[in-house]
Amino acid sequence: MKKSKHAYVLMAPFFLIFAVFTVVPVVMSVLLSFTHFNMLEPPSWAGFDNFARLLVKDDVFLVAVKNTLLFAAITGPISYVACFFFAWIINELPPKPRALLTLVLYAPSISGNTYMIWALMFSGDSYGYINSFLMNWGFVLEPVQWLQDTRYVLGILILVQLWLSLGTSFLAFIAGLQTVNRTLYEAGAIDGIRNRWQELWFITLPAMRPQLMFGAIIQITSSFAVAEISIYLLGFPTVDYAGHTIVTHLIDYGTIRFDMGYASAIATVLFMIMMMTNVLTQKFLKKVGE
Repeated sequence: MKKSKHAYVLMAPFFLIFAVFTVVPVVMSVLLSFTHFNMLEPPSWAGFDNFARLLVKDDVFLVAVKNTLLFAAITGPISYVACFFFAWIINELPPKPRALLTLVLYAPSISGNTYMIWALMFSGDSYGYINSFLMNWGFVLEPVQWLQDTRYVLGILILVQLWLSLGTSFLAFIAGLQTVNRTLYEAGAIDGIRNRWQELWFITLPAMRPQLMFGAIIQITSSFAVAEISIYLLGFPTVDYAGHTIVTHLIDYGTIRFDMGYASAIATVLFMIMMMTNVLTQKFLKKVGE
C-alpha cells in the first residue's frame, strides 16, 4: 500500500462517493428490513416479521416474483447474446459503417419518448398501428386491448425490453472486441484453429472476459430491476398485476405507502436474488474457452 499510495489517493474520491451513495444505503436497507419504519416515527425492531409477511401473506409479491423471474429468464440471456452478436458483426465492418450502425442500434436505449411510441403502436382503439393493420387485413374484427388484456401484458413488456436492450453492454462488447490482440489469431491458426467459431470460442471470448462480466452484470441488473417500462406503458398498478414486478412492488411500499421497513425487505430479497444470479453467471463465464 505504501508503494501504491499515489494510486490510492487518486482513487479516493471515487471510493468515497461509492461508499456514501452505494455501500452505506445498501447496508442501511438491510438493517431497516428487520424493523417497522414509517418515516415519521423511529424504527422499531421487527425481527423476521417483514420477511415472513413477504413470503407467506403477500400474494401480490409472489405474483411479482413470478413475473420478474420469467421476464429476466427471457430478456436476460436473449439481450446478452444479442448485444455480443451485433457487436461481433459490426466489429468486422470498416470504421465509418461501424460507427453508423453502432449509433443506430444504440439509439433505442437512450430514446426519451420510446414509451409513447410503443403506447401508440399497442393502443387499444382502431387508431393503434397494430390494431389498424390487423383490422385492415381482416385478422380481427374489433380492436384488441393489448395493454389491458392480461394475456398480452407481460409479452409486450418483454418485447419492449428486448428492443431497448442494446445499451451499455453493447458498447462494452464493441470496445472489448477492438482491444483483442490480433496476433492471438495468428498463433491460433498455427495451433490448429481452422474457422471463425473456433476463433470466437478459444480466442475472442477468453480475451474479453472483463467485458463479458461487465455486460452480464448490466444485463442482470436491467432484467431484474425492470419498472419504468411497466409504469409508463401499462400504468401503475397493471391490470390484475399482470405486469407487476419486484421493483414496482418496492415502489408501491416505499414511495406510496411509506412502509420503509417492508420496502427494505423487498429490496433485500431482490438483492439476494441478483447476487445469486451473478455468482452463477461468473461460474459459467469462467468455463468460456475450455
